Amino acid sequence: MTGAEWFATTPGGLNRYFTDLFQSLQARPDTRVSASAFGNAAAGGHSWGPSSGSTVARVWTSLRDDRGLSSSTVVDRHFSLFGRPALGRRGRLPSVAHFHGPWAAESAASGESPAAVRAKYWVERLRFLDIDRFVVLSEHSARLLRTDYGVDADRIRVIAPGVDLARFTVPAQRRSDRPTVLCVRRLENRMGIDRLIAAWPAVASAHPDARLLVVGEGTQESALRALAASSPASSSIEFLGRVDDARLRSLYAAATVSVVPTVALEGFGLIALESCAVGCPPVVTDCGGLPDAVAGLDPSLIVPAGDSDALAARLTTALGGVVPGAEACRAHAERFSWDSAAAEHVELYREVAS
Repeated sequence: MTGAEWFATTPGGLNRYFTDLFQSLQARPDTRVSASAFGNAAAGGHSWGPSSGSTVARVWTSLRDDRGLSSSTVVDRHFSLFGRPALGRRGRLPSVAHFHGPWAAESAASGESPAAVRAKYWVERLRFLDIDRFVVLSEHSARLLRTDYGVDADRIRVIAPGVDLARFTVPAQRRSDRPTVLCVRRLENRMGIDRLIAAWPAVASAHPDARLLVVGEGTQESALRALAASSPASSSIEFLGRVDDARLRSLYAAATVSVVPTVALEGFGLIALESCAVGCPPVVTDCGGLPDAVAGLDPSLIVPAGDSDALAARLTTALGGVVPGAEACRAHAERFSWDSAAAEHVELYREVAS
């Protein structure tokens, strides 16, 4: 397996997924797995070095690494920019690529120049040339691969992610006395935090003692803090920055509801499952694969992406108690185990290696 960065160094959905899948495959007696990415490696994994430094130097480092390659190897790449081509000492190796989302389109949504966006798109296309099968987390991502990248449908496998059910558990006492909405997101344009802040005064008007907690870091942090400071409900909005898993679990446990207000390019929304695993119901938008994360739990948890009024209305009713209970949320999360996801991956690896 090759990734971008280990979760311990750079929290985020892709890095969480890469790290947790590696650890789940490690636990299987029928699988021998190695994994490389930048930053502090998980136990048994390999680090290519610090996540800082020039992009060119990091690409070169990852391309030179032939660790673990043999005639029995399946190469599983999780990020287009990094990782050696699927070549061993005896020629081409069977290969899988995880398509977590369109890197180029995500860069465009972040405001990068058209030239940079085009370059990233062609890097993705070139790195996809040696891939036998693609793994996506949702039907939405499968459609993107077919329409935007020209990948045949028979080369795409939808495998839902797992959630660490041991790390994220329902505590004996989970609610705080104060109505609380928790948002855990990278602070970037496409994450919809600005729409959430715009929605918040209406929520706070209906629930004067409510608070909004925002967890995460990103390039838009200063702008979002300024936007929150100018809000009529600014005193009830708090930015907590980056937190570790223990603090994150306690925040979910104390929250009345979580919210994932993404407006563009959401591959699945693993964060919604982590919320469910702690018994905290998530309100999500209908962006990308997010509806897949709550499908079968409660369709009223899904609101139109970018619609601040609809988001405010649903958060208001959620704080009033109109949400699934902790047991229902936990039962929903238990449908997405890493054991099951790892088993589906092993089946796919065997398929491409045969």
